[in-house]
Amino acid sequence: MQTLTENLASRTAQTRARLIKAATKVFATAGLTAAIRREIARVAVVNEVSLFRHFQKKEQLLAAVITEAIALQAEALVHNDDWTQDPYIDLKNYARLCNHMIEEHKDLIRTFIREAKQHPQATRLILYETKKPLREPLVVYLQKSQEKCTLSSDIDLKASVDSFTGMLLYSMLRFSDIATTLNYSRQCYMETCVNLFVPGISTLPLQEAGDSVDSLATR
Repeated sequence: MQTLTENLASRTAQTRARLIKAATKVFATAGLTAAIRREIARVAVVNEVSLFRHFQKKEQLLAAVITEAIALQAEALVHNDDWTQDPYIDLKNYARLCNHMIEEHKDLIRTFIREAKQHPQATRLILYETKKPLREPLVVYLQKSQEKCTLSSDIDLKASVDSFTGMLLYSMLRFSDIATTLNYSRQCYMETCVNLFVPGISTLPLQEAGDSVDSLATR
C-alpha cells in the first residue's frame, strides 16, 4: 500500500509529465516567443501556480521538453543489441531510429530552426542535446571499427557522425516541404546516405564494399 509520501510523489510526477507534454505542444505550434505560461497551464489542465512550482522559468521548461523529447529514442540507440558489425546494415538501422526521432519531434525542431536568431542559446541547446545521444553510440561503434582496422584511422569520428546525422536531419526538411515533387522515397534517401557514407570512411576495397551492398540488397 502506498504511503502518503509515495502518493504525493506520484501526483507530482504526473503533473510534471502533463506540463512537459503540454509545453511540447505549445512550443511546437505557437513558437518559443509566443508561447505563454497561461496557455501551457491550460493545455496541461493545471493552474499557473502549479506550473510555477515545477518550472520557475521558461528556459527550465524548455530544457525539460528537450530532455523528454530525446529520452526514449536515445535509450533505443544506447542499448541497441542489434549491431551486426556490417556497417551497411547497422547504419541503415541507425538511420531508421534517427529518422523516427526526428519525425516524432519535427514540429518542435522546426520551431527552433525558425526562431534561431531570437533564441540562440535555446537553439544551440536543442541542436546539441538532440544530436548528442544520437552521435555518441555511433561514435563508439565506429571506434570499434577503427580498432579492427575496417575503418580509416585518419578521419575525425565526431565530424563524420555529425555529417551523417546532418544528412538525416535534412531529410525531414526536404520531405516535409516538397515530398510530392520528389521521385524517390524517404527509405531510398536514407539508404543512399548510407551507401555514400560507408565507402567514404571504410578501409574495405571498393569492390568488396560494393559486394556488401549487393548482398544486402538480396536479403
